[in-house]
Amino acid sequence: MRNSRTLLFIFLVAVPLSTGLAAAQTVPAKSPSAKPDPVKPAAQSTPGTPASANLPSEATVDSFLQQTFGYESDISWKISSIKPAGVAGLAEVTVILATPQGQQLSRFYVTPDGEHALTGDIIPFGARPFDPVRNTLEKGITGPSRGPKDSPVMIVEFGDLQCPACKAAQPTIEKLVADAPNARFVFQNFPLEIHNWAAKGADYADCVGRASNDAFWKFVSKTYETQADITAENADEKLTALATEAGVNGTEIAACAAKPDTKARVDASIALGKSVDVTGTPTLFINGRRIGSFDPHMSDVYKNLVDFAAKDAKAH
Repeated sequence: MRNSRTLLFIFLVAVPLSTGLAAAQTVPAKSPSAKPDPVKPAAQSTPGTPASANLPSEATVDSFLQQTFGYESDISWKISSIKPAGVAGLAEVTVILATPQGQQLSRFYVTPDGEHALTGDIIPFGARPFDPVRNTLEKGITGPSRGPKDSPVMIVEFGDLQCPACKAAQPTIEKLVADAPNARFVFQNFPLEIHNWAAKGADYADCVGRASNDAFWKFVSKTYETQADITAENADEKLTALATEAGVNGTEIAACAAKPDTKARVDASIALGKSVDVTGTPTLFINGRRIGSFDPHMSDVYKNLVDFAAKDAKAH
């Protein structure tokens, strides 16, 4: 007979925890006596998505979660968004579940009749299923890049400098890029709401990248190295010093990071990620093919995907 912990595990696994938001992408959970967080206003629509879905109310979603997890006193949740899914008629619900092991972003879909929920990924289909996303990225990318701009292979990473999974993934990503010198690699900022200094880190990274492309990669590497030492309280001091260490003027970078146009650029990068279904970090795209759950142990698979993309580009 399955115990309650097993049932919870099955639910969490069934709900797609996209690109690094599985076990590696966690933050400390609340105490066992914690009550569910107040429900934040849910986004009711997203540009470019069908608007015909019958969206469930926040009260209904909250009641569903209460019925599903209410028997466990040490589980709490917060509704992140309720919006039309990429498929007409379905509503997409994203929630943050807090367990003793940490917080996880989970997503499920609600059918038009409001009586059923679906778990699993909605994936592109067609003769060239990844081309639409690749075209969207080619038109929207603004981040620092390495490799030939006219390369037939484009690797795009959406990352968060406070994300432990991003830090863990960097050696694998760096090796992937080093083994594909003819590919173009682009970094796009995608700070997550659950991280308390990630947005500031993205602002600094954006400014460093505009000041010096070479300094940007050093800044990212140094930030990951010292990630555990950075807090919301000391972020400005630490990031300013890291920018200087990377080879740019840290004081000027700090001033740039505080400007509204910098925040607008980061927000645009986040919007680009959301438009191609980025929900967690790190998320990689190889010629538009999304790596759903980045695993540093699958470096050979990722290299095969890059090699395949290069051959496919030549054939078309």
